[in-house]
Amino acid sequence: MSYRLVFTEQYTRRALRFIRKHPELKKQYLKTLTLLELNPNHPSLRLHPLHGKLQPLQSISINLSYRITLELLIKDNKIILINVGDHNNVY
Repeated sequence: MSYRLVFTEQYTRRALRFIRKHPELKKQYLKTLTLLELNPNHPSLRLHPLHGKLQPLQSISINLSYRITLELLIKDNKIILINVGDHNNVY
């Protein structure tokens, strides 16, 4: 089963800024999104729930330093992307 990624306007702006700042990560970022769409539970994504003020959200890893926060709506097979950036910016 595949999922549908939902790119909000705010996320798209953040993602463009992220790629401009880190052009060397573009291929890895796109690979992460493709894998997320195919299987959000793939071990390399390291999907995990967030706590505290970000409690309703989850996070996946682009690599050890960079993350994407998201809202995972399993019921509708939708994944709403919220933010992308390094650990300090995202959390």
